[in-house]
Amino acid sequence: MVHFLHHTPRNIVPPEAQKDALGCCVVQEEASPYTLVNICLNVLIANLEKLCSERPDGTLCLPEHWSFPQEVADRFLRVMTWQGKLTDRTASIFRGNQMKLKLVNIQKAKISTAAFIKAFCHHKLIELNATAVHADLPVPDIISGLCSNNWIQQNLRCLLLDSTSIPQNSRLLFFSQLTGLRILSVFNVCFHTEDLANVSQLPRLESLDISNTLVTDISALLTCKDRLKSLTMHYLKCLSMTKPQILAVIRGLTCLLHLDISVHRQLKSDLAFHLLQQKDILPNVVSLDISGGSCITDEAVELFIQQRPAMQFVGLLATDAGTSDFFTANQGLRVAGGASMSQISEALSRYRNRSCFMKEALCRLFTETFSMEVTMPAILKLVAVGMRNHPLDLPVQFTASACALNLTRQGLAKGMPVRLLSEVTCLLFKALKNFPHYQQLQKNCLLSLTNSRILVDVPFDRFDAAKFVMRWLCKHENPKMQTMAVSVTSILALQLSPEQMAQLEELFMAVKELLAIVKQKTTKNLDDVTLLFTLKALWNLTDGSPAACKHFIENQGLEIFIQVLETFSESAIQSKVLGLLNNIAEIRELSSKLVTEDALKHINSLLCSREMEVSYFAAGIIAHLTSDRQLWISRDFQRRALLQDLHAAIQNWPSSSCKMTALVTYRSLKTFFPLLGNFSQPEVQLWALWAVCHVCSKNPSKYCKMLVEEEGLQLLCDIQEHSEATPQAQQIAASILNDFRMHFMNYQRPTLCQMPF
Repeated sequence: MVHFLHHTPRNIVPPEAQKDALGCCVVQEEASPYTLVNICLNVLIANLEKLCSERPDGTLCLPEHWSFPQEVADRFLRVMTWQGKLTDRTASIFRGNQMKLKLVNIQKAKISTAAFIKAFCHHKLIELNATAVHADLPVPDIISGLCSNNWIQQNLRCLLLDSTSIPQNSRLLFFSQLTGLRILSVFNVCFHTEDLANVSQLPRLESLDISNTLVTDISALLTCKDRLKSLTMHYLKCLSMTKPQILAVIRGLTCLLHLDISVHRQLKSDLAFHLLQQKDILPNVVSLDISGGSCITDEAVELFIQQRPAMQFVGLLATDAGTSDFFTANQGLRVAGGASMSQISEALSRYRNRSCFMKEALCRLFTETFSMEVTMPAILKLVAVGMRNHPLDLPVQFTASACALNLTRQGLAKGMPVRLLSEVTCLLFKALKNFPHYQQLQKNCLLSLTNSRILVDVPFDRFDAAKFVMRWLCKHENPKMQTMAVSVTSILALQLSPEQMAQLEELFMAVKELLAIVKQKTTKNLDDVTLLFTLKALWNLTDGSPAACKHFIENQGLEIFIQVLETFSESAIQSKVLGLLNNIAEIRELSSKLVTEDALKHINSLLCSREMEVSYFAAGIIAHLTSDRQLWISRDFQRRALLQDLHAAIQNWPSSSCKMTALVTYRSLKTFFPLLGNFSQPEVQLWALWAVCHVCSKNPSKYCKMLVEEEGLQLLCDIQEHSEATPQAQQIAASILNDFRMHFMNYQRPTLCQMPF
């Protein structure tokens, strides 16, 4: 978000630097809760359509009794612009006098000339940032609209028109009526030498940015030599003057405090080299940017600064200078360069809008942070700003993604504000959409998702992330990347709702690919971490997802998993296989697929496993299968035998509060409810009670709350009171209700059952 500063003649610095001065505060804001004002504005903007009425022309109108103070109105507009919500329809709320604007930011907005004039040109504006507005609002129309207000003509102080458009048939830009203008920026605009002559006549002009314009001759600047304090002419590629002529103009600008003649390194300009040799030039300068210049040495820069002891900043990025101890010893001097972390930080901050220098600074940052062991949220924020400002620049996006990895890997992410990590992660996914075929960028994004802090704690679009990771999974990349994709899929699967899982077009291919990995590992008898991750991913994908379970069955998943059980005897593998088969057994339409001799033989044999979690999951499958009598019409004897084995196994289990090696978690307890109400099969009911009691004792804050929300308490109360319930079942039900009582002492539902609170 761009903040405007109030400008005074005593401290004239370029607009970029003024914006960057606020950067140090941003990271503190990232780690703090949102302000009440921001929360209110976000809610207001999100509900603008509901709160406003509609004019006959289709634009929005605020309620008549609403009125906003100037500071809040400015902020409201800024947030709307930042969120991309400023359009012809919404800009109309700034008509009239309910909003009193002074500092207007319509950066990158898509609004028409008519909407701009009606919404903003009647206000008493002192600053306007129209950077990169849509071509529907060209520069001549902006100037014409502003000049239609006499107050604005005399009092507008700051006008930023960077990267705005000018129609081909428009030749001269008439700024001369804006007599109060002190700061003007036309970076990357079709701004000609004639326009410069016009602007130089402005009586109060103090700061001018003509970077990357079509100016060929800067001699007109001498017209304002007695008042111009800041001149930025980065990459002035069309300049046709000789170096002595350029230096003569600069020499005449005796009031300059800031000069920027930085250039792309590829141009190999030696203008800065010649400027540094001059002794009778820029006597009052405090800020000099010569980044990208050729033949620049530490000695020349050091001598120039020593002759001007008031200097506070020098830009040396993409030059051969900056390594001297002089630059670190001089505490009052800030350097944008690549020789140290402080120089790189300054460069990232100063050059956030210049892609050529952003790339250079990010490359230096990558090298500097390759073995980083210190958390640096301020640097990560600058990386995020670079990514946001240059979304279509592949080198910036790729290098920034690599830097983000360096700054958040291993434990470094733990010290980063969640909001900042969320911003960076969202920017990575935006880069993926802009460059879908650039594999190294995709790898960096995947690597960032393997960070547990990001994957578990940080808000981002997990549905989009799941689609990306599943597509990556099917690319048959190298084994290491495949393992990462599998592990991320495993965690993301638990974070998606069943509805989202059903909408995943990539789900079918992901299940098929994961089963192929399992089959390959099993055929080779290879028990490695990839196999464990893959089994876990399939288990999580099928949890509460009928679609995933159906894909599993259709791709010979049951046959492959039986082969796994026949090949491996490790409990970690067995528990994951049985966990997934539990998910199949819970779905009535698919559970019949498990009632085969092969499947039942392996499941029943594992019922007596010494490993608690293996026995538990085997028991769960049997409980779900035997609860549906329709599956056993021709084999009731086998069903009763399985129930006996189930009962015997449960009796051999320790207390339901025991620990299991594998953490048992559930999206919902509703799958247990039919079993809890099954009084005709007490073995089935007993397993369900044991399971609910176990999770409630291990994570009462989650599952006791779930019992209430899913209306499961009544079932437990029924078991306590039902005459056909076994004493053991009633005892476990009482234990669950006691856990509930312990964690919700103030929760009273006397209609459910008589509980002695």
